[in-house]
Amino acid sequence: MKNFVEELRWRGMIQDIMPGTEEKLMEGPTAAYVGIDPTADSLHIGHLVSVMILKHFQNCGHKPFALVGGATGMIGDPSMKSAERNLLDEATLNHNVECIKAQLARFLDFDSDAPNKAELVNNYDWMKDYSFINFIRDIGKHITVNYMMAKDSVKKRLERNSSEGMSFTEFSYQLMQGYDFYWLWKNKGCILQLGGSDQWGNITTGSELIRRMDGGEAFALTCPLIRKTDGTKFGKTEKGNIWLDAERTSPYEFYQFWLNVADEDAERYIKIFTMLGREEIEGLIQEHRQDPGQRKLQKVLAREITVMCHGQQAYDNAVAASQMLFGNATSEALRSLDERTFLEVFKDVPSFSIERSELPCGLLDLLAVKTNILPSKGEARKMVQSGGISINKDKVGDIAYEVSQKDIVDGKYILAQKGKKNYYLINING
Repeated sequence: MKNFVEELRWRGMIQDIMPGTEEKLMEGPTAAYVGIDPTADSLHIGHLVSVMILKHFQNCGHKPFALVGGATGMIGDPSMKSAERNLLDEATLNHNVECIKAQLARFLDFDSDAPNKAELVNNYDWMKDYSFINFIRDIGKHITVNYMMAKDSVKKRLERNSSEGMSFTEFSYQLMQGYDFYWLWKNKGCILQLGGSDQWGNITTGSELIRRMDGGEAFALTCPLIRKTDGTKFGKTEKGNIWLDAERTSPYEFYQFWLNVADEDAERYIKIFTMLGREEIEGLIQEHRQDPGQRKLQKVLAREITVMCHGQQAYDNAVAASQMLFGNATSEALRSLDERTFLEVFKDVPSFSIERSELPCGLLDLLAVKTNILPSKGEARKMVQSGGISINKDKVGDIAYEVSQKDIVDGKYILAQKGKKNYYLINING
C-alpha cells in the first residue's frame, strides 16, 4: 500500500483533512467515495480533480466508490451557488448517469477481479422508497437547524440572496448528502468522503450523522478549488466548459486547452491531472524553467490528460491537427481531419466563398480575381513562381495550374497558403 494522503500532499491536492485520516488509511485497505452531480450527460474538467483523487485512492490500494446523485440531483446543491438549479426529471437523470459512468471508466477500474475495483452507486436507489415522514423522523432529528445554518455553504448563500432566501428543498440537500455518507458507511464500509473544498460543510455533516446515529467514526478530505494564476475560473473558455465528451468538446480543442495553459499553471496542473511520479515531474519542471519557450511542460500535460480522457489515437490526431498551422503537415494529413476538427484548426484564418460552378478555374484567377488573397494576377504569378503558394498543403509552382473538384477537401473547402504562416479558407458553395 502507498500512503494516499502523502501522495495528495506533494501534489498540492489537499485543502482540508479531518484529524486521524492519514493514520486510519495506513492501517489497511478501506473504501471512500466522491459524489458527482449528474446535471449534465458529461463531466467537465472542473470534475477532474475529484476524479483524479479517486484514481489515486485506487492506485494506493483502496476501494473507490463514485456516487452519482440521482436523488440529490433532483434538488441541486446550494454550496457556493448564487441561484437555485433547475430540477431534472428521472429519465434525464438516468441518461446522464449512464454517460458519466462510461467516462469514469476511463479513469477507474470497474471491471477487473481486484478486491479494490471501483463501484458506481446512485443515491436514488436508496432514497426513492424512503418516505418523507420516515426520513425526517429517522434522520432529521439527529442534525439541528442551528448546526446546518452554521455551515459556510448556507451562510454565504443567504448573505448573497438575502431578499430571495433559500428554499427548503435546497436547505434539505445537506441532510440528504449527509445520509448518503451514512448509508455508504453502513452498507459499503465507506469511512471517508472526498470532494472539493466547497463540499466541506456537507461532508462533515455526514460524518457527524454517522457519529450521532451509530457512534461510528468517519473521515473527510477535500481538495482545493482550482483557479488560474490570473484569478479566472479554471476550465472555462469563451465557449463555456471544457467537457470530457468528445461531442461537446472535440479532442483537438481539449488538447489545445491544456497546451495553452500558463507556465505557472502548468507546474501545478501536471501534478494534479497526471499520474506521473514525483521525480519525473520535478525533472520536467526544471527542464521547462531552463527553456520555457519549448513549452515542454504543457506538451507533456496535454499528452497525458488527452490520452487518459480520449485515448492514444485521439491524441495523435490532435497533435497532427495542431501541426497544420505550425508544422510541416502533408496534404494527406489535412484530408484525414474530420470536418469539425478541420474547421476548428482554421477557424481564425481569413475566408472567402466561391460557387462550385466556378470550378475548374486557373490558380491565378482563384488567388487574385475570385478571391483577394493576392492583390493582382501579377502578384499571384510572382508568388507562385517563387514557390510561395500551396493548395491543401501541396506547393504549386505551375502558373497554369487549374484548381478543380479534386482539390476540394471534405466536399466543400479549399485551403490556400501564402508563404509559411498565411492561410486562407475558400468555402465552396452549391
